[in-house]
Amino acid sequence: MSSADKEAQGGSVLADADPRRWAALAVLTAMQFMLMMDVTVVNIALPKIEDDLDFTPGGLAWVVNAYVLTAGGFLLLGGRLSDMFGRRRIFIAGVLVFGISSIVCGAAANSGMLVGGRFVQGFGEALAGPAALGLIPVLFRDAKERTKALGIWGGMAAVGSAVGSIVGGALTDLVDWRWIFFINVPVAVFALIMVPRVIPESRMARAPGQGIDAVGALSVTGGLVAIVYGLLQAADDPWGSTDVLLPLFGGIALLIFMAVWESRVPDPMIPMRFFTNRTRVTSNGVSVLALAAFYTYAFLLTLYLQQVLGYSPMKTGLTYIPFTIAIGVGMGVSTALMPRLGVKPILMISFLGSAGGLLLAAGGLATDASFLTGIMPGLLVYGFFNAVGFPALTNGALHEVTGQDAGLASGVQTAMQQVGGSLGLATLVPLALRYVNDHVADGDLPQIAQTEGYALALRVGAGFLVVATVLVLLLMDKVDSKPRDAVAEATSGAAVAQDTPRTPAAS
Repeated sequence: MSSADKEAQGGSVLADADPRRWAALAVLTAMQFMLMMDVTVVNIALPKIEDDLDFTPGGLAWVVNAYVLTAGGFLLLGGRLSDMFGRRRIFIAGVLVFGISSIVCGAAANSGMLVGGRFVQGFGEALAGPAALGLIPVLFRDAKERTKALGIWGGMAAVGSAVGSIVGGALTDLVDWRWIFFINVPVAVFALIMVPRVIPESRMARAPGQGIDAVGALSVTGGLVAIVYGLLQAADDPWGSTDVLLPLFGGIALLIFMAVWESRVPDPMIPMRFFTNRTRVTSNGVSVLALAAFYTYAFLLTLYLQQVLGYSPMKTGLTYIPFTIAIGVGMGVSTALMPRLGVKPILMISFLGSAGGLLLAAGGLATDASFLTGIMPGLLVYGFFNAVGFPALTNGALHEVTGQDAGLASGVQTAMQQVGGSLGLATLVPLALRYVNDHVADGDLPQIAQTEGYALALRVGAGFLVVATVLVLLLMDKVDSKPRDAVAEATSGAAVAQDTPRTPAAS
């Protein structure tokens, strides 16, 4: 008797659940924590890296851009590969690639070696991230448990982003910047050892001879890479320049071609049915705006603390401790409330509260601001409400996704986060920096211009979040607090390959 039949007779999938599922979640979230931490851990160390490896100012940006560009461009391909060839297998491959490239980055003898290692690191995330998130709906087939698991996943991702600044500052000041990469290795080794022990293999059912839609894979990957590259170029060049517009329009053209192609082929890489769920599509769309604000706040606050207030890297890292605590509290509140309220109300509360937090943070910026009255209020309010939304975004992005498309759905969601980060770095950060340059040229003191420019960017970021709130209100369907367990229904009858003995969680 299938799990779906048992549910129809009043039974519960919990009785058949894989007893290793929570241990598996711990391994998956540990790796996701590391992946998200790696996005922010580098920022504080950039001045030291510039000095040690003789980067030019323009070249230094590629320490961050190389990672974001590759990860954002290949996430959808990584998600589809995990669905087709096994989520555990692709996750292990991604962890291995990420771990080896981390060693290369830490041992970099010159700028080219470091940037090359960051490109490969981004590809490792593109494989491991979607595969890990795609495993959660398979492991947690009970709707209530899955909501909790996805809440933990989303919250830990947010904590990882915040902790990265603390870890980066501590290692850069107390040890050496190279250890921001070497610390990834023990986590990767732990994951490689534990994954075969606690995670069953799962993949989508495939017809004989079914393979990868090469045209769809190349067009969607090329389109995302081009768009992310164009957004990153906008940080240095005017929006009307050829260096910005050519990759942006080229990327959009490739994605339009991909949509037409996918609607005509019998075995598409991205089935059009994926975009018929309004909650899922809206969650992915507003993720772009939410992550644009998040990346902007973290980036500009780091610059403000070091360049305006004169904080050391270590002190800058410690400044983010209240932010991390607020994120932990917000994650717990969100996980507790989501089964009662649903995704839509949680997201609206999160976005409005986060917008208020950014406005509070902008109002606290001053050339002589104190930490307690100027910096910490914004950190606490924004950190809390931002964390409330992360688990809801993850749940919304995987709403009613079938086991067949779990990796694809997670790839889309993570890709939208990367595109959102790129959008923030390419729009809000240049807005602030150009304000600074223009006012310094007019005779303003640099520190005053920086403070005002950074505050302006945060206020615009708050506007992004208000727009996200309106989109959720108008476009997102109301998600029942006890949704139909589409994943359990889909996976109960799916043909799922296993490298370990069959378990109900992946049957």
